Amino acid sequence: MTEVENKQVIFKGYIDGVPQLGDFELKIGKLKLEAPKGSGGFLVKNLFLSCDPYMRGRMRDYHDSYIHPFVPGQPIEGFGVAEVVDSDDSNFKPGDIISGFTRWEDYSLINKESTQLRKVEPDDLPLSFHVGLLGMPGFTAYAGFFEVCSPKKSDYVFVSAASGAVGQLVGQLAKLHGCYVVGSAGTKQKVDILKNKLGFDEAFNYKEESDLNATLKRYFPKGIDIYFDNVGGDMLDAALCNMRVHGRIAICGVISQNSISNPKGISNLWNLIPKRVNMKGFLQSDYLHLFPRFYEEVSNYYKQGKIVYIEDIKEGLENGPAAFVGLFSGDNLGKQVVRVARQ
Repeated sequence: MTEVENKQVIFKGYIDGVPQLGDFELKIGKLKLEAPKGSGGFLVKNLFLSCDPYMRGRMRDYHDSYIHPFVPGQPIEGFGVAEVVDSDDSNFKPGDIISGFTRWEDYSLINKESTQLRKVEPDDLPLSFHVGLLGMPGFTAYAGFFEVCSPKKSDYVFVSAASGAVGQLVGQLAKLHGCYVVGSAGTKQKVDILKNKLGFDEAFNYKEESDLNATLKRYFPKGIDIYFDNVGGDMLDAALCNMRVHGRIAICGVISQNSISNPKGISNLWNLIPKRVNMKGFLQSDYLHLFPRFYEEVSNYYKQGKIVYIEDIKEGLENGPAAFVGLFSGDNLGKQVVRVARQ
């Protein structure tokens, strides 16, 4: 059986603070290109890996979350797209393309219990979309907007981190639903993309705003019906002051607080009471029964040119740590993906 090199991104140990390149190391080992008999698993060649903010939470020794922490000394894990090269599972055969949880390495042994594992059927859509638009981030946008936010036509919608993997689709779905949509981002380039490519009604650079409360009042003089929150912190506090009666807030992520030892408290929660605002945190995995509907609808929107999706693809597993670390300084433009190999 052929033996090949297997590069791996190893997690060195738990951290407190913003992820750094030194938190990872690249190791190269050897691997036989076979799925061990009796393992019930299958060996895959990883093609694309997803960089996602939630992975920061797995870099601390905290076991009471919805997902276990990374194991020091082992490859980190995440969503990916891969090609089956050998199989001891009759449901998967060499040449199949799969999407689901894999490890950050050239080749991985996967079993059918892997998280959100599914076959990718051949079509004319980019394979990388299965860790973005048609993967966990896209489904997070879809489930969060339609199931948590309960949108109505003509709602006033605010999306933070709006040019990212989730936010860019939330805004476009809201526009298709007949809503007025404003997004925030961290650079002029991203603001221009929101308005000129993604179709947001308005957008602003939050780094140029000294008073976020006043900024939101300027963009939403009648108030906000839906706030899709990807950042938490000061932006959430300001949005609470600007919600309309019976507004809805979907808490999707808190990237502004992910790497802070003492996260900022929220001062304006009292607004939930007189305005009867519904604020809810959610996980996309709670809504997996809706995945087939999501996949069909969003695929068709893309094929019909009704939505676009922006990716930032870094080439090579060795550049994976830098791509991941860059999420926390806003280096990425769109969905951050690492291409490990080509078919």
